[in-house]
Amino acid sequence: IFDTNAQRFHYIILSLLSFIIANFTLTMASFPVDKTHAFGKLILFGEHFVVYKVPALVGAVSAYTDCKLEYTAEPGLEVIDNRPAVPLYKEKKTEEGIAAINLTLTHLGVDTKKRGVKLTFGGDLCCASGIGASAAQVVSLARAVNIADSRSMSEDEINAAGYEGEKGYHGTPSGIDNTAATFGGLLRFQRTEGAPIFDKKTLLSPIRIVYASTGITSSTTEVVGDVRAKKEADEAWFADLIGKYTDLCEQGQKAAEEGDMDKLGKLMNLNHEYLQELTVSCKELDDLVVAARAAGAVGAKMSGTGRGGLMIALTPTEEIQNEVASALEKLAPQVWKTTFA
Repeated sequence: IFDTNAQRFHYIILSLLSFIIANFTLTMASFPVDKTHAFGKLILFGEHFVVYKVPALVGAVSAYTDCKLEYTAEPGLEVIDNRPAVPLYKEKKTEEGIAAINLTLTHLGVDTKKRGVKLTFGGDLCCASGIGASAAQVVSLARAVNIADSRSMSEDEINAAGYEGEKGYHGTPSGIDNTAATFGGLLRFQRTEGAPIFDKKTLLSPIRIVYASTGITSSTTEVVGDVRAKKEADEAWFADLIGKYTDLCEQGQKAAEEGDMDKLGKLMNLNHEYLQELTVSCKELDDLVVAARAAGAVGAKMSGTGRGGLMIALTPTEEIQNEVASALEKLAPQVWKTTFA
């Protein structure tokens, strides 16, 4: 019973607001974060060389990052980062991470000055240099925008948004990390003047991998810049090295597809030597590589940016995989096992 029309109007408005708020809360509570998964990656062959438009071979790991997106009435950006990480990773990457998020949102036409955005990142991918955590973050963000706005973005469009976001972390990214984060599997990747070329590979048998962290977080932008400076200082030396690497990568792809683990391991060892020549390895990485080989790995190398970050070891059997993991746990702060299939 209402005494006046004004009271009736007031009641209707309050009812509508209650309905909107209740449904908004329900929508956010049920946001399908499982559909925002973006994978980490490990580079078998090609870190640093891939920047110069030669092929690389990369495998996605099963661990992932996810993202929940909520639009808020108050303009601005709020980021809650619940991802597991090695010590100091998030602290060192905070500025780059915000830049990457803003680049991704801008690319997708999301203006936080007009409408607020709250992002919550999670998942089981442990952030460490070399695992592709930055790419997984921005690809999961692109998937979250796609869901929140009820868009129908293709995987190529998700990948393109991830590439734009990667510029915040890496300056001039190769594109390999966001491609692995988007598509998963084992990929042959190559940059071109236009869109990158990638080819998903089918394996005769799974590739068992152990990877370990040095606990050191390095700046990809700085390391890539140092490699570029070495190239420009001695173009002939770099051309010879990249030529040897390109041949190695082709052999490595063939060995992976045929399931020749011994050959694949030897090529990984040689790739590590090339990366040492580029000065992107370090004592901590080299020590882990030596320990993995001594424990039974048929091949081991640094993976990713280098000067810290990760190393990977090729372990043909489950027994060897466990032995290598146990040996590395005595030296490395974090050790994981995974399989490329």
